[in-house]
Amino acid sequence: MEFLNALIHNTLFMSAATGWLVAQLLKTGIHMYVYGFDAERLVGSGGMPSSHSATVCALATAAGYQYGGGSFQFAITAILAIVVMYDARGVRRETGLQAQVINEMMDFFQKMGQPISYQEKLKEFVGHTPMQVLVGAVLGILIALLYCFFLG
Repeated sequence: MEFLNALIHNTLFMSAATGWLVAQLLKTGIHMYVYGFDAERLVGSGGMPSSHSATVCALATAAGYQYGGGSFQFAITAILAIVVMYDARGVRRETGLQAQVINEMMDFFQKMGQPISYQEKLKEFVGHTPMQVLVGAVLGILIALLYCFFLG
């Protein structure tokens, strides 16, 4: 019980967790408005806004606020945020685009009567556009600031 109490009062953890939760809920709502409800969006990656960016930017912002810009805590979390956002925008976005092309090829071959050994479609929502990363980052920063000023 002591661990749970300490975790709930940990500003860095709660800022990051709240950033992730809010981004996932917004992502699900936006997807539902455009395409209809998809429960996978509640926990899935990809889409607007980036929950990865929201999480790591909330973490870095809370660390900077609590420990200062010159602290090792802020340095570690800021570098982590940069790496995660670069990966979300770069490597994982390319993976999603490749999955989309492969899925289209599988559909084409199946329509032509060619047997395909792999039956499941690949996930196409795995990465983010630069705008999705930016919106997630801004969301995370704002959530951390609100958390630090009012709840922390």
